[in-house]
Amino acid sequence: MANKEDKELSTYRDLMKAPEKFEEGFGGKTLVGALFLGLLMMPGSMYLQLVVGEGMGPAARWVTIILFAEIARRSLQELRQQEIFILYYMTGIGISTPFFGLLWSQYFIQSDAAIAMGVSQEIPAWVAPSVKTMAEIGERTFFHQAWLGPIALMVTTMIIHRIDQFGLGYFLYRLTSDVEKLPFPMAPVAAQGVVALTESKDPSEQWRWTCFTTGGMLGGGFGFLYVGIPALTSVLFNKPIEFFPIPFIDLTASMENVFAATAINISLDLTLVVLGMVLPFWAVMGGIIGFLITLALNPILLNMGILNTWRPGMGVVDTFFSNTIDFYLSFGIGVTLSIAAISFGSILKPLFAISRKKDKVEIGGFRAGFKKLMTNNTMRGDISIWISLVIYFASTFAYILICIFLIDGFPWPFFLIYAFIYTPIISYANAKLEGLAGQTVTIPLVREASFIMSGYKGVAIWFAPIPLYEYGRITMDFRVVELTGTKLRSVIKTELLTMPIVIISAIVFANFIWNIAPIPSDTFKFTQEMWPLQAKNVALTYSSTLEGSSPFLESLKGSYIGYGFFGGVITFIVLSFLGLPTLLVYGVVRGLGQGTPAAVFPEFIGALVGRFYFQRKFGENWRKYTPVLLAGFSCGMGLIGMAAIGFKLLSSSISALIY
Repeated sequence: MANKEDKELSTYRDLMKAPEKFEEGFGGKTLVGALFLGLLMMPGSMYLQLVVGEGMGPAARWVTIILFAEIARRSLQELRQQEIFILYYMTGIGISTPFFGLLWSQYFIQSDAAIAMGVSQEIPAWVAPSVKTMAEIGERTFFHQAWLGPIALMVTTMIIHRIDQFGLGYFLYRLTSDVEKLPFPMAPVAAQGVVALTESKDPSEQWRWTCFTTGGMLGGGFGFLYVGIPALTSVLFNKPIEFFPIPFIDLTASMENVFAATAINISLDLTLVVLGMVLPFWAVMGGIIGFLITLALNPILLNMGILNTWRPGMGVVDTFFSNTIDFYLSFGIGVTLSIAAISFGSILKPLFAISRKKDKVEIGGFRAGFKKLMTNNTMRGDISIWISLVIYFASTFAYILICIFLIDGFPWPFFLIYAFIYTPIISYANAKLEGLAGQTVTIPLVREASFIMSGYKGVAIWFAPIPLYEYGRITMDFRVVELTGTKLRSVIKTELLTMPIVIISAIVFANFIWNIAPIPSDTFKFTQEMWPLQAKNVALTYSSTLEGSSPFLESLKGSYIGYGFFGGVITFIVLSFLGLPTLLVYGVVRGLGQGTPAAVFPEFIGALVGRFYFQRKFGENWRKYTPVLLAGFSCGMGLIGMAAIGFKLLSSSISALIY
């Protein structure tokens, strides 16, 4: 039983093999791609995230790749696999730009939640200008001296962060992938879409392009209805025409007589159905089980007087927030702690077994592993492990110095504990989990607890770039680089080229989009629906370090945390005894009061259709098809979305010039 593998995960382990030959992906096409990204893709991606949510952001990657692939094909040239990956990687930098945070900051400091909880008045000027200052500015613009501090801090931390990933994250990748030979089962899922767009002379590989184009046609058709028509009609009419409500249908109030005190909403985004075909089946099943448990549990908790702040007529946002305060904040912390304990137990168990052996074979294995860690693969373009460690220490001390400069009264020894004790431990644990099971875990309330225990009063510490990062997830990104046969030095060159373009383009277009309409507003539907909930949750947490009573601390209840912890442990034990997949546990946690169910049901439908229809029709190859299909769907939907958004931005700029 000790060596038995989870069958659900084993299907992902051998989807792709690392190539024997590595090539340079950086070149002239990369420069053109960076300009294309900064001038066209970033504004469209930012706009889509504000309108339909963050799930549309990755579509920009596939739009960029497919356009460049088509241009190359019609120029009688071919994009090599490595060049395609560099375009993919570069676009990822653009869609994760921190300047999107400026739009959030201007809203949060003015939000009702931040003002009501006393947070807004305490936010420092290097995060966002005060409400009074923004009123004095009198216009929606980042091109004002009051925004110089926030912009300078974001530029600095962005540069450090992009360099920092080649520090501890790269070191852990070399340790877990090269020395420990962990399989990284989810890395092939990310790499398959890139490989699918590479021209192949092998007839056995032609299925990738067929699958990608099929997904592209489906995504384009749905994208025209879901994103295209609302964007186009918003220009022609006062109110956009929507075939599908964006971002979801709120059923909470209409179903409260049956499912009282339960946040119920449904998303009609077909992307989630396709995503359900890609995600591990039992993880999706766990999500639906978790929500069904919540559906049955909430009316009981209401009758017991536990969900005492819920009132009839509340919508999905207010219902979710009230339930979070009354019960699920504490209960969710307990469940997450149980998952963390279970995950760390799976890591420590084999380590304890090794320590008990203490034989020469293990000592010899350690020496061989150390030698392997120190040996660079020149074909792969490795950098020295010592350089990665220097990067880690240098970037960490840079974060600490920035925090000491910005924050008065916070005990600086906490920064050292974050950087050199907690961060390495949690990062290695998650690197192991990512390499073994494609999963990561976060210990909840570490940052919150340390801030409270420090005795610090104020909210500035919540916005500071404290050296409390988790580098384990980065290891999979480096594994994807390896699977695509791309030299690491190409990635480094791409970072150096892309950063200046991203910085300039992001601030310019963030300012331009903010000028179109207030954010949130009817123009940006996702922000109008979801940002108030996010503001409430964030303000609740930040209130824990203010003077006087804190709603956050008042909502924490030790008994509920205990129920969640022991409930999670017992669930894991029962599932293990029954021989059910461990991914079911993670899925149950995801669905158990941890969010709104908008995505749960579409993913559930996709999982069932994929498992019981397409997998029976195509066999085990279906697992290879799904990531490519999702990539194509995202590309098709993104192409339509970007075209419509371009029309919207052009119309807005013309209107601004006229009036």
